[in-house]
Amino acid sequence: MDVIFFYGALILYVVGTLAYLLLLSIKGGPLAQLGTAATVGGFALHTLALLARLIAAGRPPLGNTYEALSFFAWATVLVYLILAVRFQRKVIGAFVLPIVLLTALAAASLPKGPAVLSPAFQNTWVWLHVTFVLLGSAALALTCGVGLMYLLQERQLKSKSLGVMYYRLPSLDFLDGLGHRALLVGFPLLTAGLITGAIQSQAARGQILMWDPTQLLSLVTWVIYAGLLQARLTAGWRGRKAALLAILGFSAVLATFLGVSVLLGRPHTFN
Repeated sequence: MDVIFFYGALILYVVGTLAYLLLLSIKGGPLAQLGTAATVGGFALHTLALLARLIAAGRPPLGNTYEALSFFAWATVLVYLILAVRFQRKVIGAFVLPIVLLTALAAASLPKGPAVLSPAFQNTWVWLHVTFVLLGSAALALTCGVGLMYLLQERQLKSKSLGVMYYRLPSLDFLDGLGHRALLVGFPLLTAGLITGAIQSQAARGQILMWDPTQLLSLVTWVIYAGLLQARLTAGWRGRKAALLAILGFSAVLATFLGVSVLLGRPHTFN
């Protein structure tokens, strides 16, 4: 049943993504309403999918790559919906929903059978580790989407050729401030995820680092975002530099989730 709910959500995410992308070039309330309705409907079905999985497995739905990617997509939609309600900037969905769709499609391509976890990894530290990392990554997905918007808006201003998209996107100051706030949420969550993961690894295996690709890329990702936060707070980095580094950081997140776990078949599991 959870898979049926998931595929229903996936279909609605496709509709929402297309509606939001069209909103960039076509003005109209119906498109925004369609994008929002499809996204909310997809989120509702996705929530049911996760709940059904939780009940069937008797544990949080975070035990394998399919479940992790599904939860990440769900959390990213949650972040976007909170943002849409708070700021009434639905056009941001054109830069966030494609990330959700990409992740959900990757999850759909994977085996969906429940993972069998060893007793050593069926504890609170594991679930805290995965939850913190995925929630932090969802917030950081927003920094990437906002960074892309910033670069596009800046390019239009510098070219002095204000196209239709210019009037759809928020101001540069708004985008820069939103990216910074998302970083202040996502980076501490990512840090907490790495710390709880290290605690669990030490307790279960006697060493903090296992030197697998996912761990190494996670550390690289953390360093990128730590550098961005430090540059913003002490060196006053704003605008283009911050946007580029935010996009680079989330590229590392995608490389961790999709490149290593899906394309190379080297999932970071708890077996």
